[in-house]
Amino acid sequence: MAETKYIFVTGGVVSSLGKGIISASIGKLLQSRGYNITIQKFDPYINIDPGTLNPYEHGECYVTVDGMETDLDLGHYERFTGIHTTKANSMTTGRIYKAVIDKERRGDYLGKTIQVVPHITDEIKRNIKLLGQKYHYDYVITEIGGTIGDIESAPFMEAIRQMKWELGKRAINVHLTYVPYLKAAGELKTKPTQHSVKELQSIGIQPDILVLRTEKNLDEGIRKKVAAFCNVDFDCVVQSEDLPSIYEVPVNMQSQGLDTAILRKTGEPIGETPSLGPWKEFIERRKNAKETVNIGLVGKYDLQDAYKSIRESLSHAGTYNNYKVNISFINSENITEENVAEALKGQDGIMICPGFGQRGIEGKIIAAHYTRCNDIPTFGVCLGMQMMVIEFARNVLGYADANSREMDEKTPHNVIDIMEEQKNISNMGGTMRLGAYECILKQGSRVFDIYKKENIQERHRHRYEFNNEYQTEYEKNGMMCVGRNPESDLVEIVEIPGLKWYIGTQYHPEYQSTVLKPHPLFVDFVKTAIANKK
Repeated sequence: MAETKYIFVTGGVVSSLGKGIISASIGKLLQSRGYNITIQKFDPYINIDPGTLNPYEHGECYVTVDGMETDLDLGHYERFTGIHTTKANSMTTGRIYKAVIDKERRGDYLGKTIQVVPHITDEIKRNIKLLGQKYHYDYVITEIGGTIGDIESAPFMEAIRQMKWELGKRAINVHLTYVPYLKAAGELKTKPTQHSVKELQSIGIQPDILVLRTEKNLDEGIRKKVAAFCNVDFDCVVQSEDLPSIYEVPVNMQSQGLDTAILRKTGEPIGETPSLGPWKEFIERRKNAKETVNIGLVGKYDLQDAYKSIRESLSHAGTYNNYKVNISFINSENITEENVAEALKGQDGIMICPGFGQRGIEGKIIAAHYTRCNDIPTFGVCLGMQMMVIEFARNVLGYADANSREMDEKTPHNVIDIMEEQKNISNMGGTMRLGAYECILKQGSRVFDIYKKENIQERHRHRYEFNNEYQTEYEKNGMMCVGRNPESDLVEIVEIPGLKWYIGTQYHPEYQSTVLKPHPLFVDFVKTAIANKK
């Protein structure tokens, strides 16, 4: 059996260059050549996981099948490659240090003085190799968060240096840098890239492949200059220009031979270049979609990364309906009874977004009321679904004070409540229903028709649940509970069959939508929004 090979993706000059997209593209290209791959993200911050990070700081928190709260880049890995990531695919400095400190407290180090080298670096290396050893992948792609030269990432860089030394050809470094264009001088500048590579070399890492992020096309001369000054083969200097969509990156990388360079560097046979058929068909459909459908996201985080997976799922669904989806963010904090009609004007469908906490929830409730009364296709996710439930209790069941126990401890009509076993929890991190859970769909329901099966599995990230004591009342008045967890009998899905599309899910379907397998709920929601537009 061939031994696992390791690809380390690092970034220089500035953050947000798209290391996640490049890592996902490398995974996609190697996969299309028949290699078995996985991708992991190592983040240098000290939080144990991104679960407690504000979406304004870190974008959305992505949830894996096994219930790990991770960085949003894992969403890209899954959407591009269709692999399922787990908690082993996401690591933070916090978890590394915690593991080392726990071992030290147990006495595992037999009285040794614990140091960054070798103890922290050994723990990092152990985690990098874990997946490869357990599942015998051909390639493990490891993306290191942050930028070269950050104090936080130094131990990770030292671990990579050691692994490259120990594994020889089996470990390579793909370094992503930025080539800025100076408008006043009318020139592209390679100096930042040279400095970034020098920084890498000063810690003992020679990059094998350079990916140059740029807004303008780089001519051969610039690439030759970079190759010469950075000791990198000319065919290993690849440019990554801005493209109309992230899904064009793998095709662009393939056309420049990024996958061939990786195979050559790791001593694998090159073989024929795969056609990427279905992937290219997806891009073509996307380009050919001329008409637009408008979807409004009602939420409180005015930052496009905060609802990344929802945006991508809508975009996939649009492509498969041969439409472009135009997404508008509607801040729920600003929605009032007086302005709701104006705020939602021109939208063909409305998504009521997930979230935590009190801020902006009344606006979500007003929006749900408006879309229900005016029969606008509406899709509520997690907290969004709970707001649809509360709105229905207030305006249809006549409980003006109905609320969630999360928002109002003393509410007499707790239509959303905390589960018994969660009552006495004080610790914020990892105390929720997290990861994939079974759900049984009710035959004859709208969702059953959409999924075309009875048993589904979807991913969760929440603490509060629909209160089953009210179920009979809801169903008598037209809001049906059509999906339940078989073990706990908790309600997962509500819908109003009398309306065009009014569905709320307690789970997050957006985590399962991929380029080649769009999520059926999103596809059907967008399809209905298109019909509604017409």
